[in-house]
Amino acid sequence: MRWDALFADLEAQLYSAGQLALETETNERARMDQAALALTDRLRGQLGAALRVRLAGGVDFDGQLSHVGSTWIVLDEPTRSVLVTLDAVQLVEGLGRSTVPQDPGRPQRLGLASALRALARDREEVLLYLSPGRDGGFRTIAGTVDRVGKDFLEIAAVPLGEARRAGNVRGVYAVPFNAVAAVASARRS
Repeated sequence: MRWDALFADLEAQLYSAGQLALETETNERARMDQAALALTDRLRGQLGAALRVRLAGGVDFDGQLSHVGSTWIVLDEPTRSVLVTLDAVQLVEGLGRSTVPQDPGRPQRLGLASALRALARDREEVLLYLSPGRDGGFRTIAGTVDRVGKDFLEIAAVPLGEARRAGNVRGVYAVPFNAVAAVASARRS
């Protein structure tokens, strides 16, 4: 009888040690999985969610997350859509628990140049937010994206609501991608 109790106790200890090892391994794997996640993985899990995105310089955009690119997101605000570069983001508020890692079998997500080329192709009227300057404030340029290169865009500055015609152009500016914080569509009525 005593042997039965001893063996039962040893089996319980062995089972308990195995469970502890399994839990430790599971927790370690979970930490490793979390460490491999990128911000874009978290954001892909939030498609359709209402988010607040704060940029350096204190500008906030509130809207429904509709697209996640490789280096940018699009928020649909009530009156416009805003493409926000992830390099300009200071914080994202409103994230749920979902995460969608990049599928290695799928091609890479679209980069900033691809998104900007679509705006140029469609001759969309936009408001370009430049990254904050030394004074911490944002500068904006209203106009039309004319051309998109490898690492820059050219925007024709035209007052909002006016057509992009030679007489309306106030200037044409080349802007490096790293100076682009956000690009907002013209307000919808």
